[in-house]
Amino acid sequence: MGVRRAVELTEKALLDSVSRGAPVYTLGPLIHNPQALLKLKQKNVKILSEEDILSRKNLPLNLDRSIVIIRAHGVSPGVEEELLRRGVRIIDATCKRVKISQMKAKELAGKGCRIFLAGEEKHAEIAGIKGYAELGSGGKEGACFVVDAPAEAEKAAAALFKNEPSASAALIGQTTITPEEYREIAESIKKYFPNLEIIDTICGATRERQESLRELCASADVLVIAGGKESANTRRLYDIACGLGKKTWLVENAGDLPAAKLSAENFAGLSDKISGEALAGLAAGASTPDDVIDSIEEALERL
Repeated sequence: MGVRRAVELTEKALLDSVSRGAPVYTLGPLIHNPQALLKLKQKNVKILSEEDILSRKNLPLNLDRSIVIIRAHGVSPGVEEELLRRGVRIIDATCKRVKISQMKAKELAGKGCRIFLAGEEKHAEIAGIKGYAELGSGGKEGACFVVDAPAEAEKAAAALFKNEPSASAALIGQTTITPEEYREIAESIKKYFPNLEIIDTICGATRERQESLRELCASADVLVIAGGKESANTRRLYDIACGLGKKTWLVENAGDLPAAKLSAENFAGLSDKISGEALAGLAAGASTPDDVIDSIEEALERL
């Protein structure tokens, strides 16, 4: 997984920093998990803001002697160029699948293709891919559209069709989007651009995780999703379970599961199973550390 690789590269960078005397930074939070971020902070790993890099404000004085980790979500080319200009040592932990999306966006935009990005506009992964699309187009306005729902995609496609009815169009998705979301967004765009090129960008591990959750929902009475509330793939697991009609909790650690939260009044319609026979399913986001998952599982078993 890209997230685990990013953590491993950061640990190696910390070892190297001892001999070099170089501070270690991550470009944005390395991982969307509070416990993992706390451990990195305790090891003196600091976080740099992409906005500060581009604005050249609030930057540390020793940045030119530092090691900067580009996290699994990737980064826009403008931010990377500014880091190189400042002479930092960059360790690129961009997920390989995300890197493929970045290069594909740049290539297609360079050919004049209009790019639809399916995902969350403010998510780092989408922002990075958008940056590469804009680089490929030479900064041309209207080269890239970010859409996070079928209705928004249809609206953007209609606007593009009005201005460029003969435009070629392609769709690239956030790696954590569900196949259903991606398919619905694609169908909305194809109403105006039937020859839409759909790039397969969904992470295979993410897809398997989502499919396993659906299987779990078929047998579990209630669901617990372990992961950071800022994690896109964790939130999608939560949405899937809720969409299947399951009583679901999204928890970041075992402390989010006090017995009171799992008391009888929360198990609507399960009164006949409250005597210890209710089956709780546990699933976890890709960035959730194993020790956090284990502690949540132990807490559930004690209830």
